[in-house]
Amino acid sequence: MKQQLVTPAIAELVPYQGGKPIEEVVREFGVEAPIKLASNENPLGPSPRALQAAQAALGEIYRYPDGAAYRLRSAIAEYHGVRMDEVVHGNGSNEIIELVVRTFTTAEHHIVFGEPGFAMYRVTAQAHGVDFTAVPTRDYKHDVEGLIAAVRPNTRVMLLDNPNNPTGTYLSKGEVTELLTRVPPEVIVVMDEAYFEYTDAPDYPDSLELRDLREHLVVLRTFSKIYGLAGLRVGYGIGARGLMDFANRIRAPFNVGVVSQEAAIAALGDTAHLDASQRLNRTERVRLTRELTRRGASVSPSQANFVLAHFDRPAEPIYQALLRKGVIVRPFARLPQSLRITVGTESDNQRFLDAIDEVMR
Repeated sequence: MKQQLVTPAIAELVPYQGGKPIEEVVREFGVEAPIKLASNENPLGPSPRALQAAQAALGEIYRYPDGAAYRLRSAIAEYHGVRMDEVVHGNGSNEIIELVVRTFTTAEHHIVFGEPGFAMYRVTAQAHGVDFTAVPTRDYKHDVEGLIAAVRPNTRVMLLDNPNNPTGTYLSKGEVTELLTRVPPEVIVVMDEAYFEYTDAPDYPDSLELRDLREHLVVLRTFSKIYGLAGLRVGYGIGARGLMDFANRIRAPFNVGVVSQEAAIAALGDTAHLDASQRLNRTERVRLTRELTRRGASVSPSQANFVLAHFDRPAEPIYQALLRKGVIVRPFARLPQSLRITVGTESDNQRFLDAIDEVMR
């Protein structure tokens, strides 16, 4: 019998698929100048100050980065008013998700998350052979009662994206407070707030302000979204010193590069770029929602930099037709009648709307 090279969990794993790259669309369809509204990137790009810092750091790329990321973690700690030893840095916040699962779970444990939600929760749990419960959303919003009910005696981690990706919906401060107080204290709750800076709902919670509710809470943030540094891969987690110490012990050395660290430090201090990105997203998110609704789609109310549109027909043909017009959006196998559209610039959004008009006709 041929020896199995990997565990059954890995053999059955479906790898994460991001938005289709622009270069791939050019190769496949011969389209000139496609626009990508598939991966929730900041259409304004990175902060000018971050670009300057990145360029200045290029001369140092022959050296290994500071593995402890002292300056970056100091800047993050000062920005949020926390201790530096409560911050762990990662190759995107995605690495922190994996660090939590690797550090605190074994095959004897159990993980809870909502679905649809960030696809890497399922991938990470399966890759590490940890049993999980994917709790269905209600009206595309996380089901607080369902998440709490899914907790077992052996549950070690709960992963929760707020706002939710791909739906854009959110849990209010009251709902998050209820969840944090009712989930057993031994469970590590990970609040994934990748889109935190895009939210503007009055009752959206900053989970860092709720840390007194439970010791086992980790809050994730990223520089990949509003800060426009997706290509440099910088994220971080904030949690109790004991939790972060254990996660830091198995963190890969030099996981955030020299250029990435310097760009992130500069981006954190550029409030003008942050404000401009928020204003654009706020205006265009409303516009996209309104115009898609006028065209007969239903749109989940979003607090992120994307909208999830639901159609009365399979979405895959719509997605393929848009690709041929040079417009890249994001389909989901688990949402066969929905497409996620990143909020772009005014002109990019208009190009999408013009294309969807032609496709739907």
